[in-house]
This record gives sequence, structure tokens and C-alpha cells, in this order.
Amino acid sequence: MKAVTTGAGSIHFRDEGPKDGRVVLFSNSLGTDLRVWDRVAPLLPAGLRVIRYDKRGHGPSDCPPRGTWGMGDHVADAAALLDALGVKGAVVVGLSVGGQIAQGLAAERPDLVHGMALCDTAAKIGAPSMWGERIQTIEADGLEGMADAVMERWFTKRFRTEKKAELRLWRNMLTRTSLDGYLGSCAAIGDADLRESTARLRLPTLAVCGDEDGSTPPDLVRETAALIPGAEFHLIPGAGHLPCVEQPEILATHLTQFMKRIGHV
Repeated sequence: MKAVTTGAGSIHFRDEGPKDGRVVLFSNSLGTDLRVWDRVAPLLPAGLRVIRYDKRGHGPSDCPPRGTWGMGDHVADAAALLDALGVKGAVVVGLSVGGQIAQGLAAERPDLVHGMALCDTAAKIGAPSMWGERIQTIEADGLEGMADAVMERWFTKRFRTEKKAELRLWRNMLTRTSLDGYLGSCAAIGDADLRESTARLRLPTLAVCGDEDGSTPPDLVRETAALIPGAEFHLIPGAGHLPCVEQPEILATHLTQFMKRIGHV
């Protein structure tokens, strides 16, 4: 395994493709690790340098004590990773909280970001009270107590019905996430309101959303895209909150077309 040292400690990452290739950085969602992109990465054009990483408290990455960090630290970890690898001008593909990390990175370190692909995310996701209630529920019942409800938001009914064995694996990924990592990220999302900084962004942006997303509904994603002049928005049919899992070919096509338009491939 590869790791870089950030304010979180050790951050796990994968770095695939030619070192002189144009970079795509993938940032995953709450309760998943970098394997969430397994079906998309191989479908991208040859010659790209594809970097995936596990944010603090996810996968094997370290996790500082909950309550000592927030969204700005997630952003700083991503910046530290790219700095350590000598990367400038990446296309950052962020899913859910990963999309908030992408927005923060573009605002704070524009030298690192050539373009953004915001997947099933928003500049502000839910109210702090909602996240506070979720934290209290998980503290009482653990991640196991809410896992089935999360699966309903992540995946369409068809996926849950037809791919029960695979669904179980995604459920395991969620419930085995570090509790401090999950709850710390919940608190970070609850505190994050990026609408002002995102509205100041002027960079190529693609926004996509599964048409059956139960976590960040299409209208919410569309509203965030509308904050950025020239941003494009696409619905992905037959997908919930993780179109990279349910519809990887469609997502990869949108990413490829976007990168071609902005001269990244």
C-alpha cells in the first residue's frame, strides 16, 4: 500500500497510469473507500494518471480523534496528497462529501485543480440539525442500526433486488468504516456551507446525479451546478447515490467527454 503523511497521519492512496499523464483525482463518499471507483477508472481514456485515495477515517487511512477536525482538514489532506505527488492542474472527481472536498480544493488551491466533476453532491448538504440527529442515532445504535436505510439511498430498488450478494458487500463496507471517521465526516458535512465560495469559482465543471438518488436529490445537485458559470449538469438514469457503481459506463462517458472538451485528454 502507498501512503502520504498529512495532518491526519497516513493517507492511503493508489497512483495508476503514466507519471507524465494528465491527472484525475477521485475522492470518495461517506462510508466508502477508494474501491467505489473500481468500475469507472478502467473505462477512462488511456494515458491518464489516475489517483484515488481514502480520506481520513475511511479505508486504511488514519483518523484523528473526532471533534478535532472538519471539512477544511479533508481539503488539506487532498492538497497535501497532490503536493506530495508533485501534481498540478488535476481534474478532481468528487462523490458526495468527496464533491465538497473538490469544491473546497478548487477554492483554496486553484493551482491544483483544472476542472471538477461533482457527482451526487452539493455546496450544502442538509441542515446541521439533521446531521446532529444522525450522529446521535449512530452513537446509540452504531452504523449497523442505519445500514439498511443507507442502502436504500445509495442504490435503486432494482439493484437491491437483483444484486443482493453485491449489496451485502457494500453494506459491509459501510458498517466497517471507522466510527470516528464516519461521525467526524458527518459533523464536517453538517458544518460545511460552501455556497459562497463555490459561487466564486470560475473553472470547468461537470455535475451529475443519479435520477433516484435518495441522499442528494437531483434538484440539489442542479442548484449547485447553477452556482458556477458554464457548469453542465446531467442526470444518470437508473442510479441512486452511487452512479459509479450502478452506471459506471454512463458516468465514464460523461467524464471522458468533459475532459475532452476542456483539453485534459
